[in-house]
Amino acid sequence: MVRDLEIPPTLPARLLSVQFSRSGGPGGQNVNKVETKVDLRLDLDAAIEVAGEEWVERVRSKLASRLDADGRLQVVCSEHREQSRNLETALERMEALLRDAAHPVVKRKRTRPTRASRERRLQEKRQRSQVKRWRSGRDE
Repeated sequence: MVRDLEIPPTLPARLLSVQFSRSGGPGGQNVNKVETKVDLRLDLDAAIEVAGEEWVERVRSKLASRLDADGRLQVVCSEHREQSRNLETALERMEALLRDAAHPVVKRKRTRPTRASRERRLQEKRQRSQVKRWRSGRDE
């Protein structure tokens, strides 16, 4: 039912817990009797042995707002009427979140503006100043 998360590194399905519940919103009789809403959680403490502590800490810091009280990463999906589609969508969302969060932050190298870019900027400022002077009706 639940598959492994295919991100580097591959996280086994045993690290995931899934709960199903009834979705809210419109849907007629279906919404009152079928549990299609998916609550998918990833145990980050257990993921340390698979992915490494550095990777888990990076995910924790970037996705802190998505962690529950126990420190597990949570994704909820209730947009489809079928449980299986909601589960697959939740798995895809979690993979995308983890892929984005796992990238290390590359510090920006400071560079200086080129001589040509400085001259273009000053030329644009002179031109803008000229337009404003022309609009105000002053001749200077």
